[in-house]
Amino acid sequence: MQNEPWVSLDEIARHLGVSKDTVYRWIDQRRMPAHKVGRLWKFRVSQVDDWVHAGEAAEKVRRG
Repeated sequence: MQNEPWVSLDEIARHLGVSKDTVYRWIDQRRMPAHKVGRLWKFRVSQVDDWVHAGEAAEKVRRG
């Protein structure tokens, strides 16, 4: 996994089928695994896939 390439925000958004704004929101509000390199966000697809499979990208249902 150490040889896994870093991907850009555009690439991870395309991989997940969501907008870049959604990715930014997930980074900010849901602790999506992302790494800031200079001014750019970089991602490991395997980390993001694990995060999605753990249910972290799912909408939270508000009860009340």
